[in-house]
Amino acid sequence: MIEPAQSTAGRALIGWSQSDLAEAAGVPVSLVERFETRAGGAVPADLIEKLQAALEGAGVAFIPRNGGGVGVRLRQDDGSNYLGWEDLNASNDE
Repeated sequence: MIEPAQSTAGRALIGWSQSDLAEAAGVPVSLVERFETRAGGAVPADLIEKLQAALEGAGVAFIPRNGGGVGVRLRQDDGSNYLGWEDLNASNDE
């Protein structure tokens, strides 16, 4: 299961706001905010899984804790509409 910082970093990688993530996951924006800021109590695991699935569907890959810190990255080109980090350059800036 993802951690709050991974959600925030994953959104940043693909240029999503909390509202974008909430819409893609089918959850209230307040839940995304509560999860990412750790304010207002625990978020149920099934709702965190929805956030993770939405981000993964948009091209975010999560690096689990395995002796080091957790992280995020963009998946290699899988046919999605999102650019991989190796494809980022001035010609595709918007």
